[in-house]
Amino acid sequence: MAVPKSKISKSKTNSRFANWRLSAPGLVRCPQCHELIKSHTVCPKCGYYKGQAVVAPEEDGK
Repeated sequence: MAVPKSKISKSKTNSRFANWRLSAPGLVRCPQCHELIKSHTVCPKCGYYKGQAVVAPEEDGK
């Protein structure tokens, strides 16, 4: 069974996880309505994807 020869300090242990951070999502402008959307998704505002109308745009229930 593998057993460490000496104690590993808390700073050494914690430094392994120091660079695990979230990155910002890749946002692009919709070519139709110029809203910021996630890339490779249908625009929720206008309903276009790759220049074609795919779904009807969402209506606000106000």
